[in-house]
Amino acid sequence: MDCIKIGGIVLHYRQRAAAKGAATIVFINSLGTDFRIWDAVIAALDSDMGILVYDKRGHGLSSLGETPYSVADHSGDLAGLMDALDLSNAIICGLSVGGQVAQQLYFDRPNLVSGLVLCDTAAKIGEPDFWSARIETITRDGLGSVTDGIMERWFSRRFRTSGDPLYAVSRAMFERQPVEGYLATCAAIAGFDRRADTASITVPTSVLVGSEDGATPPDLVGAFADAIPGSDFQIIDGAGHLPCIETPQPVASTIAALAARITKKEHAQ
Repeated sequence: MDCIKIGGIVLHYRQRAAAKGAATIVFINSLGTDFRIWDAVIAALDSDMGILVYDKRGHGLSSLGETPYSVADHSGDLAGLMDALDLSNAIICGLSVGGQVAQQLYFDRPNLVSGLVLCDTAAKIGEPDFWSARIETITRDGLGSVTDGIMERWFSRRFRTSGDPLYAVSRAMFERQPVEGYLATCAAIAGFDRRADTASITVPTSVLVGSEDGATPPDLVGAFADAIPGSDFQIIDGAGHLPCIETPQPVASTIAALAARITKKEHAQ
C-alpha cells in the first residue's frame, strides 16, 4: 500500500512508471468515490503509459485534514504528490470535482500539465444553495439518505437496472466514503468558479460527458468545452456521470488519442 504525507495530509496513491518516451496519466476521482473508479480505464490503456491514481483528501484511504476544503487545497495536495514523485508534464484526467482540481492545477502549476482530459465537469457546477441543501441533508440524515438520487445522476437507467454487480459495488463505495470529507468537498465545489479563466487554457484538451449525465448535463459540459480554445468534445452515448465505470473504453480511447496528439506535437518541435 503506497502512501505519503503532503503538507499534513496522508495521501493514498498507486503509481506505475512510464516506459521511455511514453506519457504519464494522472487521474483525479470524483466526489464520493475513490481511485478504483479508474481501474477499467487503466486496464484498457497501453501498459507503457505511466499511471498515477490517488484518493483526494477526505476520500478513500487518504486522511481528512482540516475542513471545509477549497479546490485549491485539493490541487495543492496533487501538486505536492507529483513533486514528491518527480512527475511533471503529465496528462491530467479529472472527473467532476476531479476535473475542477485539474483546472486549478493547470492554473497554479502549468509545468505539471501537458494536456487535460476533463470528464463530466465544468468551470462551475451548481449553485451554492444547491450544495448548502445537500450538506444540510447529509449532516442530518447521513450519506445513505441521498444514495438513490446520487445513483440516478451517476449512472444510466440501463446500468442501474442491469443487475451488474459493479452497480452494487459502486453504491457501497459511495455510502462508505468519509462523511466529513464528502461534505467538505461539497463546500469546495460550491466555492469554485473559474469561468473567467477557461479561455486561457492552452494545453491540448479533450472534454467528455455521458449522454445520461444527471449531475453535469451535456449542455453544461458542451458550453464549457466551447470556451476552451481548440478543445475536443465528445458525448459518450448511454453513459451517466461516471463513464469511467459504465463505459470505460471510450474514456481510454480519448486519453490514448490525446497522448498521441501531444507526442506528435512534441516530436514536431
